[in-house]
Amino acid sequence: MQYVSHYSSPLGAILLAADDIGLTGLWFEGQKYFALHLDPEREERELPLFETAKRWLDLYFSGKEPDFSVPLHFTGTAFQNEVWRILCAVPYGQTTTYGEIARQLVRERGLPRMSAQAVGGAVGRNRISVIVPCHRVVGTDGSLTGYAGGIDRKRKLLTLEGVDMSRLFIPKKGTAL
Repeated sequence: MQYVSHYSSPLGAILLAADDIGLTGLWFEGQKYFALHLDPEREERELPLFETAKRWLDLYFSGKEPDFSVPLHFTGTAFQNEVWRILCAVPYGQTTTYGEIARQLVRERGLPRMSAQAVGGAVGRNRISVIVPCHRVVGTDGSLTGYAGGIDRKRKLLTLEGVDMSRLFIPKKGTAL
């Protein structure tokens, strides 16, 4: 069974989803891929897990780095789950690139190469936004690309974390817009 709850953030309404294992979704209402793969049979209920997630979000949106984790249940493909696991290791207030994630996968899997575009596809379909920090992934050139929650939210999340925005930019065209 899947459960849902709502959270009001400074950047807009958020839908939370969970099952008996952990948090399965966190989407800004109206974002790309909103509630994708959410079970049609679900129940709105306040679970202890949602209380934990909301406490985490309260701390985060107050500009503090949460010092505890929320139980997560990745429900994507094996590749997506692997990329999302890597995202969880990107430190608060720092960024990484699609290429850096691809190089990490190459090292871990012993592959000759990995496409940064394939990584971008998995990052863009992250179902647990903010807590799994896909907003911390930027283009190699510093472009703020590919955030399903919208480029303005991505910029605000990075600013909230104290990321130096002077080297980052919004591209004139591309996936970020």
